[in-house]
Amino acid sequence: MIRHYVIGNPIETDSVVMSIPAEEGEIPGFTSDIAAKTLRCRMDCEDVVYGLGETVRGMNKRNWLYISNNTDDYMHTEGKHSLYASQNFILVFSPQRAFGLYVDTPGKVIFDLGYTDPDVLVIDFDDFDANLYLVQDSTLSGIAHEFRRLVGRSYIPPKWAFGYGQSRWSYRTAEEVKTVADRYLEEGIPLDSIYLDIDYMDHYKDFTVNEQAFPEFADFCTKMKKRGIHLVPIIDAGVKIEDGYDVCEEGKKADYFVKDEEGNDLVAAVWPGKVHFPDFMKPETRKWFGEHYRVLLDQGVDGFWNDMNEPAIFYTEKHLSQVFRRLDEFKGQNLDIDSFFEMVSLTGELSNNPEDYRSFYHTYKGKLYRHDKLHNLYGYLMTRAAGEAFRKLCPDRRILLFSRASYIGMHRYGGVWTGDNRSWWNHLLLSMQQMVGLNLCGFLYSGSDMGGFGDDTTEDLMMRWLEMALFIPLYRNHNAKGNRFQELSEFAHPERFRPIVELRYALLPYIYSEFMKAALRDGMYMMPLAFQWQDDRRAVETEDQLLVGESVMIAPVYRQNAAGRYVYLPEDMKLLRMRSWKDYDEIRLSKGDHYLRAELGETLIFIRKGHVLPICRPAENTASLDYSTIHYVCNEGKPENYELYNDDGISAVTDLQDHILK
Repeated sequence: MIRHYVIGNPIETDSVVMSIPAEEGEIPGFTSDIAAKTLRCRMDCEDVVYGLGETVRGMNKRNWLYISNNTDDYMHTEGKHSLYASQNFILVFSPQRAFGLYVDTPGKVIFDLGYTDPDVLVIDFDDFDANLYLVQDSTLSGIAHEFRRLVGRSYIPPKWAFGYGQSRWSYRTAEEVKTVADRYLEEGIPLDSIYLDIDYMDHYKDFTVNEQAFPEFADFCTKMKKRGIHLVPIIDAGVKIEDGYDVCEEGKKADYFVKDEEGNDLVAAVWPGKVHFPDFMKPETRKWFGEHYRVLLDQGVDGFWNDMNEPAIFYTEKHLSQVFRRLDEFKGQNLDIDSFFEMVSLTGELSNNPEDYRSFYHTYKGKLYRHDKLHNLYGYLMTRAAGEAFRKLCPDRRILLFSRASYIGMHRYGGVWTGDNRSWWNHLLLSMQQMVGLNLCGFLYSGSDMGGFGDDTTEDLMMRWLEMALFIPLYRNHNAKGNRFQELSEFAHPERFRPIVELRYALLPYIYSEFMKAALRDGMYMMPLAFQWQDDRRAVETEDQLLVGESVMIAPVYRQNAAGRYVYLPEDMKLLRMRSWKDYDEIRLSKGDHYLRAELGETLIFIRKGHVLPICRPAENTASLDYSTIHYVCNEGKPENYELYNDDGISAVTDLQDHILK
């Protein structure tokens, strides 16, 4: 059951697809304070809080303060309150109650989940205007299902997007890309995609290709695709200000850019230097910008990732001028501790400054709004622009699309990746835990940068990350320039990675089946143990194990130098200790606690009682997988009862049953 309440005069976000009449009165269990702009709810000591999508800390979000305010922040430490996304759905449950609450408003919202008072949940608004949806059901899965019906079906990528992808900031030339592909082929490691970061562009201009570095780009795309490798370029939100650059000239002429306080096109800066930002709040801007993806589609590209779309701002022209004036005042001074740090802070506060976000404007649904009132919609609507364009430009095939910034509603147009994580062991665990909140909010196609984007990874961390992420839909290795190269072929023992990546491909029949069933039935693909064992407190408190689809539980090793780990089984299960797709031990384990060995290169996969796991012979890419090689590992389940889903991996999908093989 879903109930709709309204506070104030909400700004419509188009994130909800169901029309539910609003009710009068308070939300059951909550009290509102108009003067304080807050909603409050008492929490029982056993209450657990899931949700909020891509955030720091564990699966249970209780006892921390989360701020929905899309933020370009490359240091995802436990003390942070905001990351790149704002996904305002929480699920609260205990043995006594369970409910979901969606707070639909595009401005800043603070979720104080027991941070100020451990017994009180407080939702604090900048503007006390929101649509609120209370979702109730007898089970956690039921609440998730009802919420997903409310906000619409999750985006479905092409099948090749579930294969292994290699990325780096940046591969600067076609020859570098070809070398990466050649090295993977030499090592016999499967590969489906190579990502192009900002250096493929002509001076960081969207929808351009550096013709010196990537000559005859369309021909290059064709040659790579014949090898089974898809090229996936990045698209940024900022449009370079340059005379003669068609995107810039068109945007200025048609009034497609956001405005500053004087009504002029805002001048800010990101990678190219000075840029204008498209006003994605306007449908005509979205249509125009989306049409430009055709430039790369026509050259053979069939996948994109949208970046810097919080939007990230290095500086605005106005703010930079102010900083230069203030710095002049420090010349010739004897700088003590206070004045020195004041001077340093001037440049440190240039990027993503809150005042800058309050200095420009959008036209949205016929009204003029200051940016901060709509801030969390910007990345969502950039990706919506692309997604809607793809439905028009190539309606009969799926295009890979995912984004850094997002808001609920964007999940219908693309997936997400979790941004600039680090080569830290605690980020390995975090990336698994973030999948719960993202799945709950509808972002089924999601993943993190395996191995870590920032800092230098190690061979053992890279191996453990590949093992942990075996079932995560977006399976991409990405890191930043200046760091150690972490292509699998560049380590001392590349042959040790081959069995892990091959195992990913062997598991793809299951991964793809369960993902597609979750997407098309508005279900969960990855979920905490509580979704199956809500009354088992040990299961509820377990935060380093996950359920994947109907058959599998995973319990990755995520500590450095560990050769095993403790695992809690809420029921009898069969353990597969897997060294490769065909080399594994089958061990029956009873309900309870177990210490299990898992050497580097061994993965622990658990099959639930009464279920099966399909495994096929791996191949060099997803297009070469042969489903006739599938065999089933059973834990008292029957293969004929498993719904194995398969399709051509490219065509748009509307009917699940058309593609159930058995």
